[in-house]
Amino acid sequence: MRIEKVTIHKIEMPLKRPFVTAVNTVSDRSLLIVEVESADGVVGWGECSAFDTPWYTEETTDTCLSMMEEFLIPDMLDVKEFSNPENLSAVFSRYRGHHMAKSCLETALWDVYAKSEGRSLADVLGGTRRELEVGIAIGMQARTDDLLFKIEEALKSGYKRIKLKIKPGEDLDVLAAGRSRFPDAPLMADANSSYRSDDLERLKEMDRFNLMMIEQPLGARDFVEHAELQKVLRTPICLDESITSFEAAQTAIALGSCKIIAIKHSRVGGLMEAKRIHDYCQKQDVKVWAGGMIESGIGKAHNIALASLAGFEIPGDITASIRYWEQDIIRPEIELENGKVLVSDAPGIGYEVNRELLERYTVEKVSFR
Repeated sequence: MRIEKVTIHKIEMPLKRPFVTAVNTVSDRSLLIVEVESADGVVGWGECSAFDTPWYTEETTDTCLSMMEEFLIPDMLDVKEFSNPENLSAVFSRYRGHHMAKSCLETALWDVYAKSEGRSLADVLGGTRRELEVGIAIGMQARTDDLLFKIEEALKSGYKRIKLKIKPGEDLDVLAAGRSRFPDAPLMADANSSYRSDDLERLKEMDRFNLMMIEQPLGARDFVEHAELQKVLRTPICLDESITSFEAAQTAIALGSCKIIAIKHSRVGGLMEAKRIHDYCQKQDVKVWAGGMIESGIGKAHNIALASLAGFEIPGDITASIRYWEQDIIRPEIELENGKVLVSDAPGIGYEVNRELLERYTVEKVSFR
């Protein structure tokens, strides 16, 4: 593959309704959509899923844009020719961190590669599953009745895993209400690192709700603390923000910090690093699922391809397009069929980008050759 042009589209997409977590509220989604064009005219798409402010990771939309403009894209175009997208990791390895900026370009190159081969991205990555059970994340609600309605709506839509956002003081009552109304529902809780070690007794009370897991209760770097917590919890701990690399996953597993890992390719630097973590977890008998970041259809298409790997047995955060958007920027939009998403067998990510809509949402655009 010879890369001739890279274009960054900075877009602003309004959510249908605000999404509230323990530490942030998202009303409008700022995203960087990367378009990579080869000398053969093949176009690949990637998406940077960082947020406007560094509440989830250290990266933001603007830091990723700056990193790509100043360092990553110039280096990528200096090399120009890639026999395989895996070679891009070596090019970017001179720069520490900035995983979301790197992933945005790496995923776009994988799309180019798969299309050039005439194969689906899922097939290129080694995916074997043709349909995926999916889950949904429900943000914090002002009223319990609103939360219960959304859980019921999600179950009727066929979602196989219901994630409830919690934080100290807005947790036990939330979980009790959800479990009481839906005694057999596949519920889990996501704390987004909002608890501390002295919240131990409160966290232990969550065992009575028979949750699939509690996601990231403590800080992103609290591997030892999570290991101590897991020893006294029956509920499996799932690490999310903590897993920023293959080495971080190794550390978590070696210490016993969790029983489940949420893998997000954007957070770990790309599809290859995500696949390495998946493969390692399979060998270590640690369950995994594909996390989401309130992406557009482009980001979700990459998530679908990744989640087609055999180890992703827990339903991932791969919601239908209508969950967040009045209209997604891909065609066809992602839909649920009997609570499942079908894995496309079309070349590349398997979806066409709606350029007219992309242009409508674009607030800034820059190209490199």
